[in-house]
Amino acid sequence: MSGSSALSFLRTLCSLRWLAIAGQAVTIVAVSSVLELDLPLRPLWLGVLVLVAFNLYASWRLRRLSDVSHVTAFAHLLVDIGVLAWMVGWSGGITNPFGLMFLILTALAALALPSNWALATGLASLAGYTLAAIFGQPLRHEDTYTLLLGGLAFNFVISIGVVLYFSTRLAADMRARERELAALRERFTRNEGIVALATHAAAMAHELNTPLSTMTLLADEIAAQASTVDLRNDVDTLQQLLTLCRERIRNLAVPTEVDLVSVVGQWRLVRPTVDLHRTGSLPASLRVDPAIAHLLQALLNNAADAGEAAGEPRVDLRLDYRDGVLTGEVSDHGAGFDPSHTLLPATSLFNSGKPGGLGVGLALSHVTVEQLGGAMTMTAAEGGGARIRFTLPLGLGRASAKP
Repeated sequence: MSGSSALSFLRTLCSLRWLAIAGQAVTIVAVSSVLELDLPLRPLWLGVLVLVAFNLYASWRLRRLSDVSHVTAFAHLLVDIGVLAWMVGWSGGITNPFGLMFLILTALAALALPSNWALATGLASLAGYTLAAIFGQPLRHEDTYTLLLGGLAFNFVISIGVVLYFSTRLAADMRARERELAALRERFTRNEGIVALATHAAAMAHELNTPLSTMTLLADEIAAQASTVDLRNDVDTLQQLLTLCRERIRNLAVPTEVDLVSVVGQWRLVRPTVDLHRTGSLPASLRVDPAIAHLLQALLNNAADAGEAAGEPRVDLRLDYRDGVLTGEVSDHGAGFDPSHTLLPATSLFNSGKPGGLGVGLALSHVTVEQLGGAMTMTAAEGGGARIRFTLPLGLGRASAKP
């Protein structure tokens, strides 16, 4: 059992201990008042007070811990066993039917602790029961047998309730851990694909340096020989695109913060045929992590591709920055999406729904948002198409804004 599992066990044990304290108090009052047994009340109430004080401390302590060791869990059980032995010893010893509660403590340890600690708990319970039997005083009652049967029946009911409560909590914790493991396996599978893609992209970026240099020389020669205004404008656009490509490849090796507004302007240069409608409020200069720039470009490209496929090459973009949080919304005018399709299926990372697409745009976007501690959702846009919203806590070290 891990430290977090032991912590969950101790929190459940604290809840059960409060029930035990209430049951002990009610039993002491009922036995001494209704059955009129001559019990040593001071030692019994002392045991209850000790358990109350310990459980108050344990509850306070556990709220401030993220995990605990098996030694701590065993120590808690030792306290319960010690108090139970004290209570049983002062209230009948071996003739006290509540001596069977030692079995409940051992069963809880067997369910929640490793075998060596469960065995230690069993030995401690055996020692506690033995001490209670040796030093305990038998109950003095005219009908001891009937009293014993009634106590056994009551103890049986309590035992069923304790086992059901603890088993239900334990099963719920196990299901929660299974869901966490499934999510981790899905994330691991997805990240394997992302790492493979990143490795391939780095190799391709290195190989692109030579053809980009050649294309730059050719563009310069064409610009020197351009005889018409239209040709010069086209060559100027080509040179800007080549410069942009070289900068992006250079930033892969040495990533630096980029201006978010200029990222939108660069995207307009790459996709001049797409009608981009931008709204929202951003500072005049907002420098962000390059990963955020890649995120925004990937979302804009996906939206543009969806709109062009539907004959509506238009993208609506809204960006807002307030109190260190960047919120964005990208809407397309495409054919929409299937709501049953998950945002990032681990089994189809590189399967695209677009002709000729690689299927990595949304995958990389989702991973980027997740790594930056944000959130991203996809919904249907008004009038058709899809709308993607994202929220990113930039923080003081993530962004620098100049009004």
